[in-house]
Amino acid sequence: MNGAIAVLHSGASSIRFSLFEEGAARARARGHIEAIHTAPRFVAKDRAGNVIAEKTWVSGSPLGHDGALDHLVGYMQGVLGAMPIEAIGHRIAHGGIDFDQPVRVDRRVLARLEGFMRLAPLHQPHNLAPVRRLLEGAPRMPQVACFDTAFHRTQPEVAQRFGLPRIYHDEGVRRFGFHGLSFESIAAQLHALDAAAARGRIVVLHLGNGANLCALHEGRSVAATMGFTTLDGLLMGTRCGSVDPGVILYLMQMHRMDAKGIERLLYQQSGMLGVSGVSSDVRALLASEDPGARLAIDLYVYRIRREIGSLAAALGGLDALVFTGGVGENSAIIRARVCRDAEWLGVQLDEDANLAGVRVMSAPSSRVKVWRLESDEESVIARHTRRLARSDAWETAHA
Repeated sequence: MNGAIAVLHSGASSIRFSLFEEGAARARARGHIEAIHTAPRFVAKDRAGNVIAEKTWVSGSPLGHDGALDHLVGYMQGVLGAMPIEAIGHRIAHGGIDFDQPVRVDRRVLARLEGFMRLAPLHQPHNLAPVRRLLEGAPRMPQVACFDTAFHRTQPEVAQRFGLPRIYHDEGVRRFGFHGLSFESIAAQLHALDAAAARGRIVVLHLGNGANLCALHEGRSVAATMGFTTLDGLLMGTRCGSVDPGVILYLMQMHRMDAKGIERLLYQQSGMLGVSGVSSDVRALLASEDPGARLAIDLYVYRIRREIGSLAAALGGLDALVFTGGVGENSAIIRARVCRDAEWLGVQLDEDANLAGVRVMSAPSSRVKVWRLESDEESVIARHTRRLARSDAWETAHA
């Protein structure tokens, strides 16, 4: 086969897509359909970021996941003309303990992935919606699932364990890590840019609406701040980050909250939104004079400081920091505050380089190198998808 690879990331109310031609490092086209249940809006852009297609639907005319997928597939086939879509890769939140690498999907694999919905209830069902639709409507189309958990399976067992009886660990109650596709992208970029540095002790800061730090050594995950779910670790846009389990017991006993109420509180009403009472958006909080907004930013940076120290301890030292994600790539203020807090580890930031947003922004005298890199999860997915689509055997990890 000699066709294009389509990459899909389906969320609760949107589907993002990228389209990669043979041998292309960057997507020929990428875009999304958002608000798929209310007032759908579609936009596609070319390699240079120019808008090449747009469409809106009348408010109250929902597409849902199936309609949105049908529109995207039709659009991509129109862009390609005679070139076929060779395979479709999907970003899937959770591979559980079964999948430690990307896997080609058939109905048996899909059933196993559906069993992990309880582990990622806000992501997995929506991630799998287009997979199911394509298996029904285009069963001969190769599909590949790429997991946000798989990259972290290289962590030592002690980094994955909780202090619970083994029976729960064996059934999958362990630290899974998440954002693995982003961290895999950064590890690959570092290897290409500076192979010697890539083998060192690195903390990657994936800072966006979701936030997660990962400790890398020789390009492999050693530890991460997220654990069993995407709630753990840092303060996030609407997610709480680390919280004493006793708080959950308190909410159940004193506020009579059930599992759904606690889930809504911790995933959707907490984090910077809950602390500030203003917004979940770092940009809005930085621009606000509200005391709650300042407190939320202070807590956000403080938690990053704590976790960098923890990961540096796990690594036995620190050779580099890498900022990525929407906040990490675009907020010079947050980068400056984080680096200032990490000076005790040998971090010295070049303020002018930071403001300019260049790739390397550490001062020449800094013992720890500071990078700013754009994560490209879609390219990682496309690479895995093309490889598995062309393999003779359908690879099902630990099948």
